[in-house]
Amino acid sequence: MKRRAGLLVLVSVAAVLAVPPAVEAQQTQRVYRIGLFHVGLDHVPPSLENLKKTLRAFGYEEGQNLRLDWRNLPDEPAAHKTAADFVRDGVDLIVAFENHTVRAAKAATSSIPIVMLHVTDPVQDGFVRSLAHPGGNVTGFAGLPDYPAKQLQIFTEILPGLRRVLLLIDPRDPVTPRQLAEVRQAATTLRLERVERHATDEADVRRVFTSLQPRDADGVFVVSPNLYLRFTSLIMKSALTKRLPVAWHQRHGAEEGALFSYGSDLAAIGVDAARYIDRILKGTHPGELPVQQFARFELVINLKTAKALSLTVPPLLLLRADQVIE
Repeated sequence: MKRRAGLLVLVSVAAVLAVPPAVEAQQTQRVYRIGLFHVGLDHVPPSLENLKKTLRAFGYEEGQNLRLDWRNLPDEPAAHKTAADFVRDGVDLIVAFENHTVRAAKAATSSIPIVMLHVTDPVQDGFVRSLAHPGGNVTGFAGLPDYPAKQLQIFTEILPGLRRVLLLIDPRDPVTPRQLAEVRQAATTLRLERVERHATDEADVRRVFTSLQPRDADGVFVVSPNLYLRFTSLIMKSALTKRLPVAWHQRHGAEEGALFSYGSDLAAIGVDAARYIDRILKGTHPGELPVQQFARFELVINLKTAKALSLTVPPLLLLRADQVIE
């Protein structure tokens, strides 16, 4: 009986020693937890899917060594609550897809790494110390300073008859003063008359368009990120009802009915963001990774909208466009 028990012990030990190294590694493999969030319920950032694909290419598989907690939110208060949830849950890294969520994440933690995407001026907004040396726990990707001015210039090229432009402004959005200053300067340079209207919530947006008279404006330009993040569909429908063309900052706006969009190639940003995430998870401090400015911009023109509004887009603009929606 004792001999049999001894044999069982030897067999058990041998079985443990015989476990392949790959299986043992799999059993002890770390699972990284990443919280991702964005304000704007009517769309999902186009960069998200490419970010996920690139993480898979780097060997991060959901359900194995990666857990992604994605949240799409209605407003900044919800973002602050979600950021606090991420910190409480002990995520390894936070991905913030625009200014609202970056502010919320930065307010919630000074230690968990934060990768920001699609922000405007992270230095002026206080997210980082400088683009080259961000310091702290935040790094990521930002736009160019003359971004709104360039959009307005393209608006006048696509619509040569543009004289009066409706500027939708949210006075409560922290980014508004800087964006508005750029747009006002560009409008002056382009000799455009500004028709400025304030809006913060859905009721305000509806009120602005309801009160518009036929000759009040020739086109619509959204100044404040809070408005174009939260009310894309409402703005498009309201403007088209008034037969007004809309300029937009990202491809999804043109796909939803804007006359055109000019902005960063968000799909490419998703790839770059995944590279930063990989480096941070492998030990690089976020403060040592420079904030990169968007390298590639794309022009999308919606000919379907142009035809619906009886507008003719200049042929040279169609040739310049990265995509034409027929």
